[in-house]
Amino acid sequence: MNHQIHNKIVSFIWNVADDVLRDVYSRGKYRDVILPMTVIRRLDCLLEDKKDEVLAMKKTLDEAGIVNQDGSLRKVAGQAFYNTSRFTLKTLMDNPKQLLANFRDYLDGFSPNVQEIVEKFDFRNQLQKLDNADALGHLIQKFVDPEINLSPNPVFEGNGKVKLPGLDNHDMGSIFEELIRRFNEENNEEAGEHWTPRDVVRLMAHLVFLPVADLIQDSSYLVYDPACGTGGMLTVAEEVLADLSKKEGKKARIHLYGQEINAETYAICKADLLLKGQGRQADHIRFGSTLSSDAFTSDEFHFMLANPPFGKSWKTDLDRLCGGNKKDMLDPRFVVSHDGDDEFSLVSRSSDGQLMFLVNMLSKMKPREDTPFGSRLAIVHNGSSLFTGDAGQGESNIRRWIIENDWLESIIALPLHMFYNTGIATYVWVLTNKKPEHRRGKVQLINAAEWFVKLRKNLGQKNCRLSQKYIGQICDAFLKFEETEHSKIFPNETFGYWKITVERPLRLNSRFTPDRLEKLRFVPSLAQFMEPLFKRYGERIYQDFENVRPKIEAFLDNLPKPPAGRQRSLLLRVDTWTKQLELHSAGEKIAKLVGDELFSDYNLFAKKIAKACKENGLEISATNRKTICRTVSQADPDAEPVVLKKHKGGAVEYEPDPSLRDTEQIPLLEDGGIKCFFDQEVMPHVPDAWIDGSKTVVGYEIPFPRYFHKYHPLRPLTEIAKDIFSVNSETEGLLGAIMEGLNGNE
Repeated sequence: MNHQIHNKIVSFIWNVADDVLRDVYSRGKYRDVILPMTVIRRLDCLLEDKKDEVLAMKKTLDEAGIVNQDGSLRKVAGQAFYNTSRFTLKTLMDNPKQLLANFRDYLDGFSPNVQEIVEKFDFRNQLQKLDNADALGHLIQKFVDPEINLSPNPVFEGNGKVKLPGLDNHDMGSIFEELIRRFNEENNEEAGEHWTPRDVVRLMAHLVFLPVADLIQDSSYLVYDPACGTGGMLTVAEEVLADLSKKEGKKARIHLYGQEINAETYAICKADLLLKGQGRQADHIRFGSTLSSDAFTSDEFHFMLANPPFGKSWKTDLDRLCGGNKKDMLDPRFVVSHDGDDEFSLVSRSSDGQLMFLVNMLSKMKPREDTPFGSRLAIVHNGSSLFTGDAGQGESNIRRWIIENDWLESIIALPLHMFYNTGIATYVWVLTNKKPEHRRGKVQLINAAEWFVKLRKNLGQKNCRLSQKYIGQICDAFLKFEETEHSKIFPNETFGYWKITVERPLRLNSRFTPDRLEKLRFVPSLAQFMEPLFKRYGERIYQDFENVRPKIEAFLDNLPKPPAGRQRSLLLRVDTWTKQLELHSAGEKIAKLVGDELFSDYNLFAKKIAKACKENGLEISATNRKTICRTVSQADPDAEPVVLKKHKGGAVEYEPDPSLRDTEQIPLLEDGGIKCFFDQEVMPHVPDAWIDGSKTVVGYEIPFPRYFHKYHPLRPLTEIAKDIFSVNSETEGLLGAIMEGLNGNE
């Protein structure tokens, strides 16, 4: 299509908003009318030639009592859609008084797939507003203006010369995408959620397709986007794959699949495909949440691209999947078998679901043995996906699952401010389940943060773009797979580590003193409330609780941070207090038998108490005896370790002290492994420490910036001092001039 004609049509439609909607809608809402009207007018033009035949077929089918009419009407219309209303947009203007009712009838005549688009655009709710403002007729008149042609058929002048050329599906799709782009840039605060810059999409498509371009055959290929927005990734991917297959002398048949949760962007995506003559493709775009309502549960795809939302909660989806409890997750996409664990959890924190989209995509890979290249995918993430989550947590598990399966090919750092609504660091991850031989067991990191062209005018927070030159530069670095200043290659294990738990023995001294015995009156977790209450109301709490209870409630309510929930409930129950009173009484009885001797060995102290109780007939349970022992003991680094268990053969197991517990991260590539690290780095400082092997967990993180950090030495002190003296001299000179000026004015 002639570029001038393209711009003329786009400008005409764009100006309709200012001409008709200015006093009816705010500027940010123009798209609510212009986009659906553009779709409707194009479909109206495509159906115009077959209008009478469709109406005749509709009548025949109705008279024959045939209910399922969709296939027959599509066939007669020659399109993947139809309209059985007696109206067209042009004939609606024949009866201005009935315009609103007739327009509704016209919309109701569309096929179900178009009806869904109209519904998701929420266009019917705009009609009354337009009619009330007397703008509906003007809007229709603008779209049927003889000076604009959205039909595939050219408009001729009287002499047979072409006045307005026809628009094929590709041209119409380009016009619609340009309108979408303009509206997204106008509303740049929302654009990043649904609109990925086309330069980024082209880069992702090339990273996915270029490595296997020579393996593309005359075959069908399925392309999927689980967060497809307006469909830009799918359509650009289709173009790139078609071009590459053509260059290879092949003719790939491409089928697009996507899912989108936002109603308007879903409608735009389906409409765009319809306008491009891809009605069958439009049927593969599904509405709903990919995470909780996967529309393609049994499908597998050759290629996948996505830009999922960053930092967006997926708690609603988590609630739908497992009631919000990650341990109850049963979805086989998110609980897998890995490294001997049949319930390996890939569930990330509910505050950010971006990695869950990646897991969903990986669950839809074709088996590597079924295709020459398995499945390939590219996805955009922010920096948190590289390192968020501790070992054993969802995010770390996802990275571990990916890297240990050797699916991660590369991560590319994009320039800052590439997207409309965020200036944060973003990264493209490239993955496949069938790496070429030279990439196996390795991950390539590419730093393209400095490869960009500045925009002349910012679009929201987007202030730069990837030129074709830089897209090529990134792809070259990816394909060459060489170590350079901007490309680093690492063994998979580089990013893994063991997280070990280092324990040290609990050491206590024990002694019965009035202060320590007094603590037995209070539940440790409630002591901050029980102690002041006891000081205020004393024995009355035990003797007359029902009368004291209202005062306790008032006291608690007046605290700066009053207890709530279970804490409050326990404080207002008499048995909470009486149980502690019984414990205190038991402690006093034992104290009389044992005395106030100080024990630096808790083990001997506990034995002495048990013996005293037995010899004096005190029936105190082992649990209560232990509680009493612990309450009258306190940490003492010089005391003997508390023995947890003695094993046969003389081995002694000590009780760990939670306050001294520590963790260490040991790289999987550490020479000598865990033991060597522990012996060299821990034991010299704390010789009584040991590793709790049951708590050792493998984690993965990718500290991308660390590998490309450039050290810039500080300036010598002499230079800094010279600058300071220079500034001081200038300041003194300025002050002198100011003082002279003031004296002169006097």
